[in-house]
Amino acid sequence: MSAKSVAVRLLSRREHSALEIHDKLKKREFDDAEITQAVAELIKGGWLSDERFAEAYIRMRQLKGFGPIRIAMELNERGVKESIVETYLHTHDGIWFESLEQQYKKKYKSKAIEDYNDKAKRIRFLQYRGFSLDKIYQVVK
Repeated sequence: MSAKSVAVRLLSRREHSALEIHDKLKKREFDDAEITQAVAELIKGGWLSDERFAEAYIRMRQLKGFGPIRIAMELNERGVKESIVETYLHTHDGIWFESLEQQYKKKYKSKAIEDYNDKAKRIRFLQYRGFSLDKIYQVVK
């Protein structure tokens, strides 16, 4: 089986970044020249797109309640260029605060903040989810 056919099979299941495809083909012990050629052909043919991957990944992670900081970090780990990440994160700007409020209400419902440690714990939880501190302070009062 060729590197290109394996990559197409992987892409038929879900979107992948070019780096992910490269790494998966490397694990299957294809040589670098064949991997590079396969990735280039897939990009040229429109099968592989970091932009499409970033858009789908952001949508998926946002629906699971993660914020823009965490998603950007995860996309960078997957080899997506920062310019692409910034472009697609900003298309969802209006949704982030809504998502933050939703995560806060889901986790803490209408429980009042008991003390400083409880407030700090809530802030840490939301930071871990990937939301910015200034937006967190607007929700956690």
